[in-house]
Parts: sequence; structure tokens; C-alpha cells
Amino acid sequence: MTEAAPNFELLLREALAPVEPPADLAERLEGALTNITELAADELEAWELSAMRDPRNWVRPAAAVVIGGSAGAALVLLRARRHAREAAPEGLEAVREAAERALADAGREARRLLRRD
Repeated sequence: MTEAAPNFELLLREALAPVEPPADLAERLEGALTNITELAADELEAWELSAMRDPRNWVRPAAAVVIGGSAGAALVLLRARRHAREAAPEGLEAVREAAERALADAGREARRLLRRD
């Protein structure tokens, strides 16, 4: 009574099969990053300069700067990546042009976010 040996290659192939993310993942992530950036900006707007005398009050504004800046940078990269995917290039010259466009898009997106705040 011997059992048939399991096909490990088949099991591994099934376990490591790529999984497509949900279609609305990019929109949800962009919305969450936008909300975080806006909340951090609101926190900084509500902050009073007179509170700087006490170092214990520095935590919230410092956290707002770090978290808001990180979320803003991630939002810029996410939008630049989306624009780069829409204009999928072919060939070495096209790759260079796509990189230049991606940098320009990132710069434009960063300026747009900074103007909004």
C-alpha cells in the first residue's frame, strides 16, 4: 500500500502562480495617499508657532512633515508610473525618452501637489 508521490513541481507551480491585484487597487492607493497628505497638511496648518518653545510639542508637527512628505512622494511616484505605463515605449531610444518623460511627469506632479497645499 504505497501512496503515489505528490508532484512537487506541480504543487510549487500552483502555489507560486502570479496573482493579479484588484483592478481598483491603484485608485484606492492613490485615494489613501491623497487623504494622508491632506491630513498632514491640515495638521501643519493647525499648528501654532508659539508652541515651538516646548520641545514636547515638536512631535506632532515633525510626524506630520515626515508622514505627509512620504505620502506625497509615494503619490508622485504612483502617478508618474501610471503615466509611464500609458506610453509604453519600445527600443533603447524609446526607453531613454520614457525615462525623461517619467522624470518630467514626477516633477510636474510634485509641483502640482505643492501648489495645492
